[in-house]
Amino acid sequence: MAKDVETVEQGGEFSGKDYHDPPPAPLIDVEELTKWSFYRALIAEFIATLLFLYVTVLTVIGYKVQTDPAKNLVDPDCGGVGILGIAWAFGGMIFILVYCTAGISGGHINPAVTFGLFLARKVSLIRAVMYMVAQCLGAICGCGFVKAFQKTYYNKYGGGANELQGGYNKGTGLGAEIIGTFVLVYTVFSATDPKRSARDSHVPVLAPLPIGFAVFMVHLATIPITGTGINPARSFGAAVIYNKEKAWDDQWIFWVGPFIGAAIAAFYHQYILRAAAIKALGSFRSNA
Repeated sequence: MAKDVETVEQGGEFSGKDYHDPPPAPLIDVEELTKWSFYRALIAEFIATLLFLYVTVLTVIGYKVQTDPAKNLVDPDCGGVGILGIAWAFGGMIFILVYCTAGISGGHINPAVTFGLFLARKVSLIRAVMYMVAQCLGAICGCGFVKAFQKTYYNKYGGGANELQGGYNKGTGLGAEIIGTFVLVYTVFSATDPKRSARDSHVPVLAPLPIGFAVFMVHLATIPITGTGINPARSFGAAVIYNKEKAWDDQWIFWVGPFIGAAIAAFYHQYILRAAAIKALGSFRSNA
């Protein structure tokens, strides 16, 4: 079934464009600081990231407790929830939390996502920086709650901290984080693209669903390599509360990799798929 496109006459010419791109966000929007909606969005990002880390880190620690041979709590052939269950916990929580907060803050819950959207001029610099601060604080508090409730298990089983796994060098870990974050941020851009929403409005696609699935799939691929970061707040919050040397030694991988991946995804979507550079050049020539 093809979607009908409304044709509108504009200045003697006909336009088939049935969607409107939002205007680029200003680089610095001081006026945002005077609006309650801005602070409400910060609170939403803080709480969402707190809940995300609380549930997912508990899942990771629970899996390690269940599969500890010394405890023999489960059949070794079963192995608790396994990597599949951990991946579902991360992907499922992102689906839930993006669905809950998208209408309030945009449902970023990840500094890499915020960074990519900032590069695409979807959010201002002030909002991007404050979102990242709220996300990191939420992650710290989420891991803090896990440690408060299960301190012995938290310290014994690694605190859910991201570390480069044995047998992999730092270049491999960095590459895994770059590609994994690219998949996530590219999915975010595609799922929230106003052109796609207009063209495919007859197809009921819930944006948080593909985003959650992207997180799920990336975790399946990269848990054996880095434990899967693709979210600097998630890695930072766990490292702060766990506070062991290995977690801090590898911490740069979980910031540099996701930010590079997010930047590549933003460039690819905005300037290649959406051809923003060509459109801007055409506009410049027409005005010349």
